[in-house]
Amino acid sequence: MKELIIHGVKVKPGEKANIEIPIAKLPTHTLIDLPIFIRSSPVEGPVVLISGGVHGDEINGIATAKKLLEAFDQELDLVRGTVIVIPLVNIYGFLSNSRTFPDGRDLNRSFPGSKKGSLASRIAHILSQEILPWIDFGIDFHTGGRMISNHPQIRVDFKDKIGLELAKAFGTHYVVHSKHIDKSFRKTAYNEKKHLLVYEGGESMRLDPYAIEEGISGTKRLLHHLEMIHAPQVSQTTLVLKDSTWIRAKASGIFSCIVQLGHFVRKGELLATISDPYGQVVVTVLASSTGHLIGVNNNPVVNVGDALLHVGEE
Repeated sequence: MKELIIHGVKVKPGEKANIEIPIAKLPTHTLIDLPIFIRSSPVEGPVVLISGGVHGDEINGIATAKKLLEAFDQELDLVRGTVIVIPLVNIYGFLSNSRTFPDGRDLNRSFPGSKKGSLASRIAHILSQEILPWIDFGIDFHTGGRMISNHPQIRVDFKDKIGLELAKAFGTHYVVHSKHIDKSFRKTAYNEKKHLLVYEGGESMRLDPYAIEEGISGTKRLLHHLEMIHAPQVSQTTLVLKDSTWIRAKASGIFSCIVQLGHFVRKGELLATISDPYGQVVVTVLASSTGHLIGVNNNPVVNVGDALLHVGEE
Protein backbone atom coordinates (compact mmCIF):
# COMPACT_ATOMS: atom_id res chain seq x y z
CA MET A 1 0.00 0.00 0.00
CA LYS A 2 1.37 3.38 -1.00
CA GLU A 3 1.60 6.30 1.39
CA LEU A 4 -0.88 9.13 1.02
CA ILE A 5 0.35 12.67 0.47
CA ILE A 6 -2.18 15.37 1.32
CA HIS A 7 -1.11 19.02 1.42
CA GLY A 8 2.50 17.87 1.52
CA VAL A 9 1.93 15.61 4.56
CA LYS A 10 2.92 11.99 4.03
CA VAL A 11 0.82 9.34 5.76
CA LYS A 12 2.26 5.84 5.70
CA PRO A 13 0.26 2.61 6.09
CA GLY A 14 -0.71 2.08 9.71
CA GLU A 15 -0.34 5.74 10.63
CA LYS A 16 -2.90 8.34 11.56
CA ALA A 17 -2.69 12.03 10.85
CA ASN A 18 -4.65 15.22 11.45
CA ILE A 19 -4.04 17.72 8.67
CA GLU A 20 -5.22 21.33 8.48
CA ILE A 21 -5.32 22.91 5.05
CA PRO A 22 -5.45 26.75 5.10
CA ILE A 23 -8.39 28.05 3.08
CA ALA A 24 -8.63 31.80 3.52
CA LYS A 25 -9.10 34.50 6.14
CA LEU A 26 -12.31 35.98 7.45
CA PRO A 27 -12.73 39.76 7.06
CA THR A 28 -11.33 39.94 10.62
CA HIS A 29 -8.17 38.21 9.26
CA THR A 30 -8.92 35.11 11.33
CA LEU A 31 -7.41 32.16 9.45
CA ILE A 32 -9.84 29.41 8.42
CA ASP A 33 -8.44 25.87 8.06
CA LEU A 34 -10.03 22.73 6.66
CA PRO A 35 -9.32 19.88 9.14
CA ILE A 36 -8.81 16.45 7.60
CA PHE A 37 -8.39 13.27 9.66
CA ILE A 38 -6.71 10.15 8.27
CA ARG A 39 -6.81 6.74 9.91
CA SER A 40 -4.88 4.00 8.14
CA SER A 41 -4.35 0.25 8.57
CA PRO A 42 -0.97 -1.39 7.89
CA VAL A 43 -2.78 -3.74 5.50
CA GLU A 44 -3.58 -2.65 1.95
CA GLY A 45 -7.22 -2.00 1.18
CA PRO A 46 -9.74 0.56 -0.07
CA VAL A 47 -9.50 4.26 0.75
CA VAL A 48 -12.90 5.57 1.87
CA LEU A 49 -13.86 9.22 2.33
CA ILE A 50 -16.41 10.17 5.00
CA SER A 51 -17.53 13.79 4.68
CA GLY A 52 -20.16 16.04 6.24
CA GLY A 53 -21.17 19.66 6.17
CA VAL A 54 -20.78 20.31 2.43
CA HIS A 55 -23.84 22.42 3.17
CA GLY A 56 -23.03 24.32 6.34
CA ASP A 57 -26.50 24.10 7.89
CA GLU A 58 -26.75 20.30 7.59
CA ILE A 59 -25.66 19.60 11.15
CA ASN A 60 -26.76 15.95 11.18
CA GLY A 61 -24.05 15.03 8.68
CA ILE A 62 -21.38 16.84 10.69
CA ALA A 63 -22.43 15.00 13.86
CA THR A 64 -22.46 11.65 12.02
CA ALA A 65 -18.95 12.08 10.60
CA LYS A 66 -17.70 13.32 14.00
CA LYS A 67 -19.08 10.26 15.79
CA LEU A 68 -17.56 7.95 13.20
CA LEU A 69 -14.17 9.61 13.71
CA GLU A 70 -14.55 9.07 17.45
CA ALA A 71 -15.36 5.41 16.79
CA PHE A 72 -12.20 4.96 14.69
CA ASP A 73 -10.16 6.43 17.54
CA GLN A 74 -11.84 4.52 20.36
CA GLU A 75 -13.48 1.26 19.32
CA LEU A 76 -13.23 0.40 15.63
CA ASP A 77 -10.09 -1.34 14.42
CA LEU A 78 -9.30 -0.93 10.74
CA VAL A 79 -8.08 -4.32 9.60
CA ARG A 80 -7.27 -3.03 6.12
CA GLY A 81 -7.47 0.13 4.08
CA THR A 82 -7.76 3.79 5.05
CA VAL A 83 -10.49 6.22 5.99
CA ILE A 84 -10.30 9.96 5.36
CA VAL A 85 -12.77 11.85 7.54
CA ILE A 86 -13.75 15.48 6.91
CA PRO A 87 -16.57 16.20 9.39
CA LEU A 88 -17.06 19.83 8.32
CA VAL A 89 -16.33 20.86 4.75
CA ASN A 90 -18.19 24.17 4.52
CA ILE A 91 -16.90 26.03 7.56
CA TYR A 92 -18.20 29.38 6.29
CA GLY A 93 -21.77 28.08 6.01
CA PHE A 94 -21.52 26.46 9.43
CA LEU A 95 -20.48 29.75 11.04
CA SER A 96 -23.45 31.58 9.54
CA ASN A 97 -26.03 28.74 9.85
CA SER A 98 -26.25 28.80 6.07
CA ARG A 99 -26.33 26.21 3.32
CA THR A 100 -24.11 28.35 1.13
CA PHE A 101 -21.08 30.62 1.27
CA PRO A 102 -21.19 34.37 2.08
CA ASP A 103 -21.62 35.16 -1.62
CA GLY A 104 -24.53 32.73 -1.93
CA ARG A 105 -22.65 30.05 -3.86
CA ASP A 106 -23.43 26.39 -3.27
CA LEU A 107 -20.29 24.30 -2.78
CA ASN A 108 -22.06 21.27 -4.22
CA ARG A 109 -22.53 23.12 -7.51
CA SER A 110 -18.93 24.41 -7.65
CA PHE A 111 -16.88 21.33 -8.54
CA PRO A 112 -14.23 20.66 -9.69
CA GLY A 113 -13.45 24.21 -8.65
CA SER A 114 -10.62 26.62 -9.30
CA LYS A 115 -7.60 27.75 -7.34
CA LYS A 116 -8.39 31.38 -8.19
CA GLY A 117 -12.19 31.23 -8.11
CA SER A 118 -14.80 32.04 -5.46
CA LEU A 119 -14.49 30.71 -1.90
CA ALA A 120 -16.73 27.75 -2.78
CA SER A 121 -14.73 27.10 -5.93
CA ARG A 122 -11.44 27.17 -4.00
CA ILE A 123 -12.63 24.59 -1.47
CA ALA A 124 -14.03 22.43 -4.27
CA HIS A 125 -10.60 22.67 -5.90
CA ILE A 126 -8.91 21.49 -2.69
CA LEU A 127 -11.20 18.46 -2.47
CA SER A 128 -10.79 17.69 -6.17
CA GLN A 129 -7.00 17.96 -6.12
CA GLU A 130 -6.01 16.83 -2.63
CA ILE A 131 -8.64 14.22 -1.71
CA LEU A 132 -10.37 12.66 -4.73
CA PRO A 133 -7.19 11.27 -6.34
CA TRP A 134 -6.57 9.08 -3.28
CA ILE A 135 -10.00 7.61 -2.59
CA ASP A 136 -11.82 4.63 -4.02
CA PHE A 137 -15.21 5.18 -2.41
CA GLY A 138 -16.93 7.81 -0.32
CA ILE A 139 -19.99 8.66 1.76
CA ASP A 140 -21.13 12.28 1.77
CA PHE A 141 -23.61 12.99 4.57
CA HIS A 142 -26.49 15.38 3.92
CA THR A 143 -29.93 16.26 5.31
CA GLY A 144 -33.10 17.67 3.84
CA GLY A 145 -33.30 21.39 3.24
CA ARG A 146 -34.65 24.00 5.64
CA MET A 147 -37.92 22.59 7.10
CA ILE A 148 -37.62 19.41 4.95
CA SER A 149 -37.09 16.04 6.69
CA ASN A 150 -35.71 13.07 4.76
CA HIS A 151 -36.15 9.49 5.91
CA PRO A 152 -32.73 7.77 5.93
CA GLN A 153 -31.79 7.02 2.32
CA ILE A 154 -28.84 6.63 0.01
CA ARG A 155 -28.97 8.49 -3.29
CA VAL A 156 -27.06 7.06 -6.21
CA ASP A 157 -27.25 7.22 -9.99
CA PHE A 158 -28.28 3.71 -11.04
CA LYS A 159 -25.95 3.86 -14.04
CA ASP A 160 -23.14 3.65 -11.47
CA LYS A 161 -23.39 -0.11 -10.96
CA ILE A 162 -20.61 -0.24 -8.38
CA GLY A 163 -22.17 2.65 -6.49
CA LEU A 164 -25.53 0.88 -6.52
CA GLU A 165 -24.03 -2.26 -4.98
CA LEU A 166 -22.27 -0.15 -2.33
CA ALA A 167 -25.58 1.58 -1.59
CA LYS A 168 -27.23 -1.79 -0.99
CA ALA A 169 -24.33 -2.79 1.27
CA PHE A 170 -24.81 0.45 3.25
CA GLY A 171 -28.25 -0.97 3.88
CA THR A 172 -30.37 1.88 5.19
CA HIS A 173 -34.11 2.05 4.53
CA TYR A 174 -34.07 3.27 0.93
CA VAL A 175 -31.78 3.39 -2.07
CA VAL A 176 -33.11 6.16 -4.32
CA HIS A 177 -32.21 6.69 -7.96
CA SER A 178 -30.80 10.20 -8.29
CA LYS A 179 -29.10 11.31 -11.49
CA HIS A 180 -25.69 12.92 -11.29
CA ILE A 181 -25.92 16.71 -11.15
CA ASP A 182 -23.44 18.86 -13.06
CA LYS A 183 -20.71 20.46 -10.94
CA SER A 184 -21.65 18.34 -7.91
CA PHE A 185 -19.12 16.54 -5.71
CA ARG A 186 -20.70 13.20 -6.62
CA LYS A 187 -20.52 13.70 -10.38
CA THR A 188 -16.95 15.03 -10.21
CA ALA A 189 -15.96 11.92 -8.27
CA TYR A 190 -17.74 9.67 -10.79
CA ASN A 191 -15.93 11.37 -13.68
CA GLU A 192 -12.70 10.39 -11.92
CA LYS A 193 -13.96 6.78 -11.62
CA LYS A 194 -14.61 7.17 -7.91
CA HIS A 195 -17.87 6.08 -6.31
CA LEU A 196 -19.43 8.57 -3.90
CA LEU A 197 -22.67 7.78 -2.08
CA VAL A 198 -24.92 10.57 -0.82
CA TYR A 199 -26.68 9.81 2.46
CA GLU A 200 -29.78 11.87 3.27
CA GLY A 201 -31.36 11.85 6.72
CA GLY A 202 -33.20 14.36 8.86
CA GLU A 203 -33.54 18.11 8.42
CA SER A 204 -31.08 21.00 8.25
CA MET A 205 -30.39 22.91 11.49
CA ARG A 206 -31.77 19.99 13.52
CA LEU A 207 -30.03 17.07 15.19
CA ASP A 208 -31.95 13.89 14.44
CA PRO A 209 -30.59 11.04 16.64
CA TYR A 210 -32.26 8.34 14.55
CA ALA A 211 -30.86 9.65 11.25
CA ILE A 212 -27.42 10.02 12.83
CA GLU A 213 -27.41 6.45 14.18
CA GLU A 214 -28.64 5.13 10.82
CA GLY A 215 -25.75 6.92 9.12
CA ILE A 216 -23.26 5.40 11.56
CA SER A 217 -24.71 1.89 11.28
CA GLY A 218 -24.85 2.07 7.50
CA THR A 219 -21.22 3.19 7.30
CA LYS A 220 -20.19 0.29 9.51
CA ARG A 221 -22.18 -2.12 7.32
CA LEU A 222 -20.41 -0.75 4.25
CA LEU A 223 -16.94 -0.95 5.82
CA HIS A 224 -17.68 -4.52 6.94
CA HIS A 225 -18.79 -5.32 3.38
CA LEU A 226 -15.44 -3.95 2.14
CA GLU A 227 -13.70 -6.15 4.76
CA MET A 228 -12.19 -3.07 6.42
CA ILE A 229 -13.60 -3.76 9.91
CA HIS A 230 -14.65 -6.83 11.91
CA ALA A 231 -17.87 -5.35 13.22
CA PRO A 232 -20.91 -6.84 11.49
CA GLN A 233 -24.07 -4.76 11.90
CA VAL A 234 -27.69 -5.86 12.10
CA SER A 235 -29.10 -5.86 8.58
CA GLN A 236 -32.50 -4.48 7.69
CA THR A 237 -34.78 -4.41 4.68
CA THR A 238 -33.54 -1.99 2.03
CA LEU A 239 -35.95 -0.94 -0.69
CA VAL A 240 -34.69 0.19 -4.09
CA LEU A 241 -36.72 3.12 -5.39
CA LYS A 242 -36.32 3.65 -9.12
CA ASP A 243 -38.27 6.91 -9.27
CA SER A 244 -39.49 9.62 -6.91
CA THR A 245 -41.89 12.55 -7.15
CA TRP A 246 -42.62 15.59 -5.02
CA ILE A 247 -46.29 16.37 -4.41
CA ARG A 248 -46.71 20.14 -4.54
CA ALA A 249 -49.22 22.43 -2.89
CA LYS A 250 -52.23 23.30 -5.04
CA ALA A 251 -53.16 26.10 -2.64
CA SER A 252 -51.60 28.32 -0.01
CA GLY A 253 -52.44 28.01 3.68
CA ILE A 254 -51.83 25.94 6.81
CA PHE A 255 -50.34 22.54 5.96
CA SER A 256 -51.33 19.59 8.18
CA CYS A 257 -49.66 16.27 7.35
CA ILE A 258 -51.53 13.10 8.32
CA VAL A 259 -48.98 10.41 7.39
CA GLN A 260 -45.48 9.81 8.76
CA LEU A 261 -42.08 9.50 7.11
CA GLY A 262 -41.35 5.98 5.92
CA HIS A 263 -45.00 5.01 5.50
CA PHE A 264 -46.24 3.16 2.44
CA VAL A 265 -48.96 5.15 0.69
CA ARG A 266 -51.35 4.26 -2.11
CA LYS A 267 -52.37 6.40 -5.06
CA GLY A 268 -55.37 8.53 -4.12
CA GLU A 269 -54.81 8.17 -0.37
CA LEU A 270 -55.37 11.25 1.78
CA LEU A 271 -51.94 12.43 2.99
CA ALA A 272 -52.53 15.96 4.24
CA THR A 273 -54.77 19.00 4.16
CA ILE A 274 -54.21 22.68 3.46
CA SER A 275 -56.64 25.13 5.06
CA ASP A 276 -57.03 28.87 5.25
CA PRO A 277 -56.41 30.51 8.67
CA TYR A 278 -60.17 30.95 9.23
CA GLY A 279 -61.42 27.39 8.69
CA GLN A 280 -63.49 28.33 5.68
CA VAL A 281 -61.50 26.47 3.00
CA VAL A 282 -59.90 23.02 3.20
CA VAL A 283 -57.93 21.51 0.30
CA THR A 284 -57.01 17.82 0.41
CA VAL A 285 -53.57 16.54 -0.57
CA LEU A 286 -53.78 13.08 -2.14
CA ALA A 287 -51.05 10.65 -3.10
CA SER A 288 -50.33 11.01 -6.82
CA SER A 289 -48.70 7.57 -6.95
CA THR A 290 -48.20 4.43 -4.87
CA GLY A 291 -44.91 4.32 -2.98
CA HIS A 292 -42.99 5.21 0.15
CA LEU A 293 -42.94 8.60 1.87
CA ILE A 294 -39.23 9.50 1.91
CA GLY A 295 -39.47 13.25 2.52
CA VAL A 296 -41.87 15.71 4.13
CA ASN A 297 -42.13 19.49 4.47
CA ASN A 298 -42.37 20.45 8.16
CA ASN A 299 -43.35 24.05 7.47
CA PRO A 300 -46.93 24.59 8.70
CA VAL A 301 -47.44 27.58 6.42
CA VAL A 302 -47.06 26.89 2.69
CA ASN A 303 -47.55 28.67 -0.61
CA VAL A 304 -49.00 27.29 -3.78
CA GLY A 305 -46.31 25.28 -5.63
CA ASP A 306 -44.31 24.42 -2.50
CA ALA A 307 -42.90 20.89 -2.32
CA LEU A 308 -44.86 19.04 0.38
CA LEU A 309 -44.34 15.28 0.23
CA HIS A 310 -41.68 13.19 -1.50
CA VAL A 311 -42.90 9.76 -2.64
CA GLY A 312 -40.46 7.11 -3.92
CA GLU A 313 -41.66 4.28 -6.16
CA GLU A 314 -40.24 0.76 -6.28
